[in-house]
Amino acid sequence: MTIRTTKTHLADGREFFYFDDSPDYAEGRKTRRLDDPRPLADRAAPFEDPATGRLVRPQGPEMRLDPLTGEWIPMASHRMNRTFQPAADSCPLCPAQVGGDYQDGEIPDTDYDVVVFENRFPSYWRAPGEAGADGSLADRGGGAPAPPPAPAGSALWRSRPADGRCEVICFSPDHTGQFARLGARRARTVIEAWAARTQALQAMDGIAQVYPFENRGAEIGVTLPHPHGQIYGYPNITPKTAAMLRQAAGYRQATGRHLLTDVFEAEAAGPRVVAESDHWVAYVPHAARWPVETHLAPRRHRLDLPALSSDERDDLAVFYPRLLRGLDRFFVQPDGRPVPLPYISGWHQAPVDPELRPLGRLHLQLFSIRRAPGKLKYLAGSESGMGAWISDTTPERIAARLREALAEAQGEGRP
Repeated sequence: MTIRTTKTHLADGREFFYFDDSPDYAEGRKTRRLDDPRPLADRAAPFEDPATGRLVRPQGPEMRLDPLTGEWIPMASHRMNRTFQPAADSCPLCPAQVGGDYQDGEIPDTDYDVVVFENRFPSYWRAPGEAGADGSLADRGGGAPAPPPAPAGSALWRSRPADGRCEVICFSPDHTGQFARLGARRARTVIEAWAARTQALQAMDGIAQVYPFENRGAEIGVTLPHPHGQIYGYPNITPKTAAMLRQAAGYRQATGRHLLTDVFEAEAAGPRVVAESDHWVAYVPHAARWPVETHLAPRRHRLDLPALSSDERDDLAVFYPRLLRGLDRFFVQPDGRPVPLPYISGWHQAPVDPELRPLGRLHLQLFSIRRAPGKLKYLAGSESGMGAWISDTTPERIAARLREALAEAQGEGRP
């Protein structure tokens, strides 16, 4: 299978990549449209501060340290104005309309296989250059106002630029499509894009970890229903990863062994396995929190997506959509109609830091807030306020139902 990657830039300077598997494009006989005709201002260009009349440089969002938890919280207020649930004929993730009027879409061409581009409304963004001498700007990466100065002499209030990277990945040009219905070839192209962008982001100065993920379903809070995901390059280790690394470091010190590998091997030999293939195992974890939750991991120890072999990627391109199709049958209406599952699915990869990196192991976590047809799990006081989780079911019940759902979905795949 040949996949061709073509890089260009959008009108405002953001990087954009086509990942093509269609033979004419993959083999170079045709080329996608590379220019973006929109009259967008270069987001990195200096501009005049209306308050002072001085020329200043754009500045990205900041993040502030919570002194009580040690967690960094991005202040991305410019995202308040991002696109929300547009109609199919004005979705910015659809291909440009053939012969249609100008629209503010992100895809220059009238068709594509898979595309990746920098988010127009990023939670993390590294602005070029430095701020003005007074440290304040009228525009901070898309309309976020400059933060108020910290109280004089205060050592509590720490902040830093949220200088990571946020990318969007579109899995299909079909506005009504979904990952579960991708054929093996197109799913393989998505996997290649995940791996390529992970490798590129890991090589960027200041990136601490890379997280490819997909949010699906209005119940999850998805603002664009078009089949897509995101790839975050964080400038810090996230709280979830930091907790796993602490556990892994303590386990290694106590036993000399690798925690995530031992957990995987125990789960792969246990009663909560829901599906397996030559290279992958899907299971419900021992302490699953969500009403529906499953993990997917390679049999061999891999640190991240770029480390996967060609055979592992081929296998994943068939196995993962099959798993998603089963999950879409986890809940059914009284008349037997399946209830589509809103979910979050994300790849946990080893961090970039060479001292922490050996503690990691590649695995995907997929979970849903749906607890029954027509019912969602809302985080109550104990969970939201204290982070003290209470499960509404048991992992064994989740695993048993998911095995049934996978059997029911057998044969629904595409070649």
